[in-house]
Amino acid sequence: MKGRTVFFTAIAALAASLTVLAPAQAGEGCDGARTATSVKLTVVVNAVRSSAGEVAITLYPNDRRRFLAKGGKLARERVNAAASVRACFWVPPGAYAVAVYHDANGNRDFDRTLVGLPAEGFGFSNDPETKIGLPTLSAAQFKVAADLVKPIRMKYLK
Repeated sequence: MKGRTVFFTAIAALAASLTVLAPAQAGEGCDGARTATSVKLTVVVNAVRSSAGEVAITLYPNDRRRFLAKGGKLARERVNAAASVRACFWVPPGAYAVAVYHDANGNRDFDRTLVGLPAEGFGFSNDPETKIGLPTLSAAQFKVAADLVKPIRMKYLK
């Protein structure tokens, strides 16, 4: 009987230690907290021109006033630049938009030319047309109902 008690105590201790480790592993390196109702949004940025600097991947809520506004982001991940990069976020189901830029010089700022055009690569969810200005929220918006991989193609003007 005593051996059986020791066995079950050891199993209970092992289960408790795994429970303590679970939250750290549950996030799988994604931004945000994984909950029973959250879904995993993975953003994959393709066509990054060089491995210099980093790529900033910014997640916005479904709110026109916050889209591309200073302080309007829900989350941002910065990853080392490569031809293709990815970042993931735990989010509740809903509508979101993503903006990305290639911070090639690593100054953590989206650089522009003297006439105000982008000097660094950029992109938005749904790859909307951006020849005459920034896209609207509705052009970049997408719905997340279950785990989703959202590709974005980096664009360069020069």
